[in-house]
Amino acid sequence: MKKPERYKINTTSFSYYWSKGIGAKLLDKLPNKPNLADADQYIPLLYQYDEACDRLVEHLHLKIGFTKGQQLILDYLQGKAIESIYDKLISDFMNTLAIEPQWLDWQKVQQGIALSQRSGLTGLIVLRDYCLMGGYESSAINKPLIFTGALKKGAVKRLTETVTFWVDITADQALRKGGIGFEAILLTRCIHSFARLNILNHGDWVTDKWGIPLNTWDILATNLGFSLVYLIGLKQMKFNLLESEINGIMHLWKYIGSLLGIPLDLLPDTEEEAIKALYYWTMTQKEGDQDSIALAQALMEEPVHAAYPTSRFGRKLMREVHLYYNNYLLGNYSCNLLGLEKTTIGKIAYFNILKNKKENSQILKDKVRQQQIRKGRKVHEGVKEIYLKYN
Repeated sequence: MKKPERYKINTTSFSYYWSKGIGAKLLDKLPNKPNLADADQYIPLLYQYDEACDRLVEHLHLKIGFTKGQQLILDYLQGKAIESIYDKLISDFMNTLAIEPQWLDWQKVQQGIALSQRSGLTGLIVLRDYCLMGGYESSAINKPLIFTGALKKGAVKRLTETVTFWVDITADQALRKGGIGFEAILLTRCIHSFARLNILNHGDWVTDKWGIPLNTWDILATNLGFSLVYLIGLKQMKFNLLESEINGIMHLWKYIGSLLGIPLDLLPDTEEEAIKALYYWTMTQKEGDQDSIALAQALMEEPVHAAYPTSRFGRKLMREVHLYYNNYLLGNYSCNLLGLEKTTIGKIAYFNILKNKKENSQILKDKVRQQQIRKGRKVHEGVKEIYLKYN
């Protein structure tokens, strides 16, 4: 299969990550360093997409409007009566899902959810300042954001949507059928299909350059961002992790990934399998471009343009704090490529890292860990409420 222009051996940001950054230690966990030539087997995934959901969206959302289409899906999931023509469309799609596959272990899912909750504010910092910002180092995965007007809509709106999604899917019992997380995943899957179809129908998208928008391999990479990269970030922030929590996160995102339409054989079971997948994806990414820098700059300035904190001084301070975490988590090399500034006043954020180290020294005590889980979940719900209220 023809390689799209985006597919090339990375010699900048990601190459540095695996040779001189944290990635070098990750590769040490593998029995052998992956052979980059083997990554060619994944080229077809750049042209592969979620056909089942695209069919649904094409005959539902594109016919009656996005908002109404999403509401009908929500009504269906909540057991409300809807017109038979739409009921059949949605039923046909739902029949493609394995809602409770044999491999699913609800105990492991709950362990992943518990760690997500225990991460508290630190978990949200890692997702924002490491996973999200670091993803901008790939120019290709960013292209759908540019084509759907992410820069015009602003980083505040995208961050609000991401925080809401993550907090919803990491609630207790959220992924059971009828749960808020289960609904959020299927609605997000429809958003991906709606964006893809609109880009292909109305934009100047060049498939030979970038593959299909929101293709299977890029969606898998996003899944790895929420699982493996998230775990890496927590460790950098001095979070001690139990082996059961690591396995829980991997299983949690395997299930979420399957509901999002990622083929099961691509979803990693273990941290080692995830490292290998992340290596293949990152090391065949074209370096960042001006769009990457523009998206990174927008996220850097997001705190200033947000409506909370309510004082301008508070918002400027938040900008500096996030800049500190960007530099701490991503490193100078990546921050320079993305045009991210250094900060002096933001260094006060290091006290949070020291606090993590102290609080995580006793996680083997179940009582202490359960307290952290309850406290962390309250923080997540509070942050979500702030985003929805002020933004």
